[in-house]
Amino acid sequence: MSDISILEAEPRERAGKGAARAERRAGRVPCVIYGAKKDPRSISIDPLVLVKNLSAGVFFSTVYEVQINGSGDKERVLPRDVQLHPVTDVPQHVDFLRVTSATKVTVEVPCRFLNEEESEGLKRGGVLNVVRYAIEVNCAVDTIPQEIDVDLTGLDIGDSVHFSHVSLPDGVEPTISDRDFTIATIAAPTIVEEETEDEEGEEGLDMEGGEGEGAAEAEGEGEAPTEE
Repeated sequence: MSDISILEAEPRERAGKGAARAERRAGRVPCVIYGAKKDPRSISIDPLVLVKNLSAGVFFSTVYEVQINGSGDKERVLPRDVQLHPVTDVPQHVDFLRVTSATKVTVEVPCRFLNEEESEGLKRGGVLNVVRYAIEVNCAVDTIPQEIDVDLTGLDIGDSVHFSHVSLPDGVEPTISDRDFTIATIAAPTIVEEETEDEEGEEGLDMEGGEGEGAAEAEGEGEAPTEE
């Protein structure tokens, strides 16, 4: 179940592109809170705080309590979209959805792969081939799992992990319901054959021999015939 984390925010009096650019110049990330049949609310957040939360890998499956300084207001939200700078990947804008315990959402939940050391295939040099790093689910806000555990115990080379192998909390359903989709496989290791030094040496000798014969033929052709 999703825990509530705290985000400190500052209120923004103005909305629009110009006001957003001014916030970025001031070292803040402009954000908006919307939904629940209320007017949108403009706020700004410290970029370092956002980067830290984004780096955790569970940003979009985490319910936050945004505490707006100076007003004493609190907003319970779920991140829905983040715009990143195309070069630096620094957050440029964040959209938050207001939520309550009754809110139902569609959200991607990241997979966490466990017990790699207990996989026979991985111990024998196999490679974990991840097909889905996250699984999209439908559920109420209070039942959002932050991560979906995928157990690799006992899997050998050629084995697959399907959705039927994982457990979800009650009320959490995958958006793909018409098939038992693959999450990951254990693939055979890729072996690259390299030429041995002996083979390389033989090739060198062949090349040298070829050059010697060619030189001798050329030398013979250049001699003038002797008169008897």
